[in-house]
Amino acid sequence: MNGKRFFSGRALVAFAVPGESQTGRVGVTVSRAIRSSVDRNRARRRLREVSRGYLLGADSPLHVVGIRYDVVLVARPAALKVSFAELKAEASQAALKLAALNR
Repeated sequence: MNGKRFFSGRALVAFAVPGESQTGRVGVTVSRAIRSSVDRNRARRRLREVSRGYLLGADSPLHVVGIRYDVVLVARPAALKVSFAELKAEASQAALKLAALNR
């Protein structure tokens, strides 16, 4: 699998690939399945905020592994419906799963 990692949850899908840069990077994308541009931007903002703490932080499981990962988060329509606490929990679960695969 060449170091690629994958997580699928209710509100988001995460892909991680070892990167060449000195720091980890996170990209956020939202499909057109979320019809309104206002809702797409809201989902994007929510995922960016969650990624700052759980995927890019110094205490992130991805940081502890010692490999810098480029992570892409894909928002699902449920990203707008779940509470922010549930979204945080799912992002931390994604970080743990992405860090634990293929060690």
